[in-house]
Amino acid sequence: MTNRSTLTRGTDTLTRDALTVLQPGFTGTSAPDWLLRRLGEGLASVGLFGRNIATPEQLAALTAQLRAERGDVLVAIDEEGGDVTRLEVRTGSSFPGNHALGAVDDAALTRSVAAELGRRLAECGVNLNWAPSADVNANPDNPVIGVRSFGADTTLVARHTAAYVEGLQSAGVAACTKHFPGHGDTAVDSHHDVPRIDVDLDVLHARDLAPFRAAIAAGSRAVMSAHILVPALDPEYPATLSRRILTGLLREEFGYEGLIVTDGMEMKAISGTYGIERGSVLAIAAGADAICVGGGLADDDTVLRLRDALVGAVRSGELPEERLADAAERVRALSKWTAASGRGGAGAVERDPEVGLVAARRAVTVTRGEQAAPVTGPVHVAAFSPVANIAVGDETPWGVAAELERLLPGTTTGSYTGPDAGPAVLAAAGERRVVAVVRDEHRHPWMGRALDDLLGARPDTVVVEMGVPRAAPRGALHIATYGAARVCGVAAAEAITRG
Repeated sequence: MTNRSTLTRGTDTLTRDALTVLQPGFTGTSAPDWLLRRLGEGLASVGLFGRNIATPEQLAALTAQLRAERGDVLVAIDEEGGDVTRLEVRTGSSFPGNHALGAVDDAALTRSVAAELGRRLAECGVNLNWAPSADVNANPDNPVIGVRSFGADTTLVARHTAAYVEGLQSAGVAACTKHFPGHGDTAVDSHHDVPRIDVDLDVLHARDLAPFRAAIAAGSRAVMSAHILVPALDPEYPATLSRRILTGLLREEFGYEGLIVTDGMEMKAISGTYGIERGSVLAIAAGADAICVGGGLADDDTVLRLRDALVGAVRSGELPEERLADAAERVRALSKWTAASGRGGAGAVERDPEVGLVAARRAVTVTRGEQAAPVTGPVHVAAFSPVANIAVGDETPWGVAAELERLLPGTTTGSYTGPDAGPAVLAAAGERRVVAVVRDEHRHPWMGRALDDLLGARPDTVVVEMGVPRAAPRGALHIATYGAARVCGVAAAEAITRG
């Protein structure tokens, strides 16, 4: 343990280091005074969410405001494209998500999509993206990953994870590959509880860990830990708090030297079991370098609580001062990389504004049934809406209605849920042909029953699956989009009207 006289002399350094390892959020579309003040005191990163973004111009002004206070600040965002978008939270994404890219299985296309997304982020002053998800969607009932995964095949996920990392970083935006050691084989959402993955080491290495090795080989500048319990690796602590997983496996066995970022510490898997202060101390001690917080707790009090918890843990001897200093140094090293890479920035990547739509069109799979007559007149679009998971949120529009209303004037639309969804759609549709839009039919029995009702009464119904297409295709036309991004809706509407 470091002696107290050294700590007394180094209080300013210790406090700065404690602030440096935090990645907090805030509310509003301009930086609050408290955030600017903390940047002056040592805070080195800021996390942005949909609530902070109105337009690209506003976002660029916000990041310029942050940089005026600290020129090398890391500005991070959760911009996966597809269903999880912050840049286009109110309109839906211009890019399909990972599952659609995996369905196309063209690594060059994935690289191009990630490069264009990175170019747009860099243009707005964002230099760290909490993406891509490298999770292998081994459990089709997974409530939180699903279309955020490139797929269920490990080699495909590894190939596209590497391509995504390369594309994003070609624009000077650091990739943060997540959710280590792999969140794909879970039936629980870590926003709500601690998921557990009970498989042996051989399966973990062959299936879940391989994409992370590929990301590291591709030069991923950051890796995000998952709040999951993997007893084969550590029977006691979830990965975010596990020295065996973060230091033993990721650092020592995999030889990873970049930044290790935690998933959001206010997620119930951590906050409901350890609390965010204790959880943050344990995470840094385990080998994490940056504490992500701010999706829910987004105020100065949270920053000060975590700063003081880290300083207090060093003073009590619970957290080695060298570990905190090492973590802070890794944050600064990433800041230097983004500053050097950002000089080319958005200009280093050729503009390709249509690549997202091109990818979404290529991903669409159409299965024709016996009643596959072309759709030529106005239809009734019935969106069967499950509750969105927290990562996706419920403020981002999805579906095909907006585009079909444009292509087929007079089209009507409604949102349906629960056991009476089928009869309610039939009553609302009248004489119009029905386009039923679902997400993960295989995970929601009520959706399957609603489609049974619809197809029994109206066999010419068109079914659009915008989730993971595990259920057997049915309907006059069955269109799988592999995600619910805005461009996936455009591509589906085009397929419907082509017949």
